[in-house]
Amino acid sequence: MAATGEEAAAMDSISKAPIPPSALNIKTDPDSRLENTSVEGVTESQPPVSKKGSNNNDGSVETAEEAVEPAEPDIDELCKDMFDKMAVFLQGELTATCEDYKLLENMNKLTSLKYMEMKDISINISRNLQDLNQKYASLQPYLDQINQIEEQVTALEQAAYKMDTYSKKLEAKFKKLEKR
Repeated sequence: MAATGEEAAAMDSISKAPIPPSALNIKTDPDSRLENTSVEGVTESQPPVSKKGSNNNDGSVETAEEAVEPAEPDIDELCKDMFDKMAVFLQGELTATCEDYKLLENMNKLTSLKYMEMKDISINISRNLQDLNQKYASLQPYLDQINQIEEQVTALEQAAYKMDTYSKKLEAKFKKLEKR
């Protein structure tokens, strides 16, 4: 993901390439074991310089310093360019990763909200189910009475059919008797 415009300017200001050694103002203190270099308020510590002893009779110690060749300007520019481009690349990678995490965070928030909605819905369903169970329990005696009345009506209907059949038989006998 390449940065453009303001993002690129922000990336450039954040990631500056290290200063090449040839641009450093090196000040050496012969009595100190460390060399301190400073450029624009930045201090770097150098490892202690190795000292070689000599067989002098006066007991003094001779010090030797490592000769540092200045880097070629082409290499310095190429290194600086490489570090700048690497910084832009890494900044783009980090930005993409941050965007992925923001997306995941938003998805998690939405999922959490959906689960909260589903929880509310299930609580409402549970509450309504309890209300229905209570209403059914309060109606149960009336439903039992309706079942009893239905059974009685069925028994009365059977009795009425039997009486109708019996009365038809009686009528038939009575007509038979009248004809004789």
